[in-house]
Amino acid sequence: MRRVVSVSLGSSHRDHTARLTLLGEEFELQRVGADGDAAKAAAIIRELDGQVDCIGLGGMDRYLVAGSRRWEIRQVGRLARQATRTPVVDGGGYKRYIEPYLFRQLHEQGIVNFTGKRVLLCAAVDRFGVAPLLPELGAEVCYGDLVFALGLPIGIRRYGTIRLLARLLLPGLAWLPMSALYPTGEKQREADSRFAHFYQWAEIIAGDFHFVRRHLPQDIKGKVVITNTTTAKDVDTFRERGAAMMVTTTPEVQGRSFATNVNEGVLVTLAGKHPDEMTGEDYLNVYCALGWGARVVDFT
Repeated sequence: MRRVVSVSLGSSHRDHTARLTLLGEEFELQRVGADGDAAKAAAIIRELDGQVDCIGLGGMDRYLVAGSRRWEIRQVGRLARQATRTPVVDGGGYKRYIEPYLFRQLHEQGIVNFTGKRVLLCAAVDRFGVAPLLPELGAEVCYGDLVFALGLPIGIRRYGTIRLLARLLLPGLAWLPMSALYPTGEKQREADSRFAHFYQWAEIIAGDFHFVRRHLPQDIKGKVVITNTTTAKDVDTFRERGAAMMVTTTPEVQGRSFATNVNEGVLVTLAGKHPDEMTGEDYLNVYCALGWGARVVDFT
């Protein structure tokens, strides 16, 4: 049996294991939360090294990306290097190649029409494949990197500004622990509505689930949410707060959608290549062979 295990800095309350058959191969997909404890996450990675087919880094990005440049978050890089035999992925390949493919597909099929729509993208440096695509699709975009990562009430309206700020800020921010940039551990269960006006402005809310949830107001009536890593309870939250539709860029597996790092681990394992050798064509070939697609939940 092939095993893909996501070691997450997030809460263990969201742990899950699923078994399924993919292209004739038996897979076990598992998510293990370290509750914000980097030392615990490192120990789990060392224990899994050489025992599983692929290790995913959950609740963290190894790299922050803007344009053609990327900056490694030092803490996450150290965690990745705890494994010396098993390939390690952080979902970056999925975000670079699969998510833009899905956004185009949603647009072209008329499921989510981005033309002329106000889109809040919580973090461009996290959703780096989609960030430059949205203006191409005709969307009016507010990039929320300063809001959701740093708590500053400043939306950014141009992707060129994101690239500029990235060159100025990311070399320094990359030295910070992941918990300073993204909700980890029990912080993933906290939420407030300090920045509700950004959601109220938007017609479409897109980004990592924990960023989306971080300041989600009680009323999101009529809005479309595009996210990932959702449980059945998370879907109910969007329904109860009035969303018109929820789309996940990762498929539903036994009642939930796993994170991008888990799905990337599956693609890499089936391709039989090291992550560093994977091309965009490799990712898309395996993805299409699986028959995967966006998960669309219409609440209307």
